[in-house]
Amino acid sequence: MQTDSSFTFVLFGGTGDLSMRKILPALFEAHRAGGMLADSGKIVAVARHAADRGEYLQWVNEHVKPHVSKNGVDEAAWTSFLARIEFVKIDLGNPEDFVHLRDAIQDLPGIRVFYLATGPSLFVPICHALASVGLNENARIVLEKPLGYDLKSSNAINDAVGEIFAEEQIYRIDHYLGKEPVQNLLALRFGNALFEPLWRREWVESIQITIAEELGVEARGDFYDNTGALRDMVQNHLLQLLSIVAMEPPHSMDSDSVRDEKLRVLRALKPIDPNEIGKVAVRGQYHAGGIRGTAVPGYATEPGVKPDSTTETFVALKVEIENWRWAGVPFFLRTGKRLADRVAEIVVNFRAVPHSALGASALRAGANRLVIRLQPNETIRLYCLAKQPGEGMNLASVHLDLAFDKFFREGQMEAYQRLLLDVIRGRLALFVRRDEQEAAWRWVEPILNEWKTSTKPPKPYAAGTWGPAAASAMLAQHGTCWLEEEN
Repeated sequence: MQTDSSFTFVLFGGTGDLSMRKILPALFEAHRAGGMLADSGKIVAVARHAADRGEYLQWVNEHVKPHVSKNGVDEAAWTSFLARIEFVKIDLGNPEDFVHLRDAIQDLPGIRVFYLATGPSLFVPICHALASVGLNENARIVLEKPLGYDLKSSNAINDAVGEIFAEEQIYRIDHYLGKEPVQNLLALRFGNALFEPLWRREWVESIQITIAEELGVEARGDFYDNTGALRDMVQNHLLQLLSIVAMEPPHSMDSDSVRDEKLRVLRALKPIDPNEIGKVAVRGQYHAGGIRGTAVPGYATEPGVKPDSTTETFVALKVEIENWRWAGVPFFLRTGKRLADRVAEIVVNFRAVPHSALGASALRAGANRLVIRLQPNETIRLYCLAKQPGEGMNLASVHLDLAFDKFFREGQMEAYQRLLLDVIRGRLALFVRRDEQEAAWRWVEPILNEWKTSTKPPKPYAAGTWGPAAASAMLAQHGTCWLEEEN
């Protein structure tokens, strides 16, 4: 894809972990591909931990290079990429320093993109400082999660940013929306006559959405202990995936058409009754255990975590959508740290046939199933029943695969690469609109409030397992189980 759109990409938090692992590698891949970024486009890193451009480029060489190009770095492309990068030393706590940024970029052509890869406490001060030097015009601003701690704090940030930037200038990023299988889910549903007629309560028995991590809190103990899995993963990633799975067909793929339909799903979520939370929500916290043969500590002994912490590292939820398409269909959401595997997937369990002339195997749960794997290997797999070779009518489960890396010759685009290109080109469809965010916070708040005041600690689970037994029991009450338990 060619573009002649010039841009200036200003990266706040230019020496931070997110910039090193995701943002700069994504920009490099777009640069290396050729034609995706205008030749005149510039990247301006903003930080206070480097003395000058030379020292910053040395930092980039040391910390970014290991995260780019799985098959090795093209040195010529790397050298030309570094030529795009400028550096401005700024103390973000001193608004007067932003004059230096204005002077550095005021003569650069094209749209300005301000990417705030910082803590949310800096979002509002940065926006005010940009406005004070006139840099909020002809600009787009990208806000990383978490955007607030609850609905009130989220609204406060959105109100303050909205005074400086119009809603169409604000890009609230959720990188799961940029993943290739999520995009293919839209293509699968709305581009094929086969699936859309089945995508409803008459034919779908249940849906599972899982985001599981093997890692613990790593060096983020201080942050995570004040956040927890519900805020960190459910309010954004899981509810966004849910809205994509359950949305009605938009009239087009323009930004507001897609986001309007997602919003309708979020507003149709059955409100959580505080008295019923114990039946529809499970919170857990990992204890010491083993991951692939390596012993790992429990959450309460991680650096930065309070020894008596009741912060959840695991959440499982039963969710219902109160509309004609999905009434009565349970959606099971699950996320956790220190689980048995690193996986993100959507599992659509179709109902069994109403009557089988082929034996009981045709009536078993999960006989017909669609599994959309988001990570680590991005695939879509359709399970169905087929006759086994030989005598008799014996059925066995078989599957049809869409493995993107095998079917398409061109390499897949990483989520951050797609989203950053969309920001530069002014495409908002894959970014979260304010009303979506408010609806998600509003739905999770009863759970947050109940767990905040609860005297019951999170349910323990050993690191390296799939979480508390209560999460499996919740599904068993509905006659089903998590995918890995069936296998």
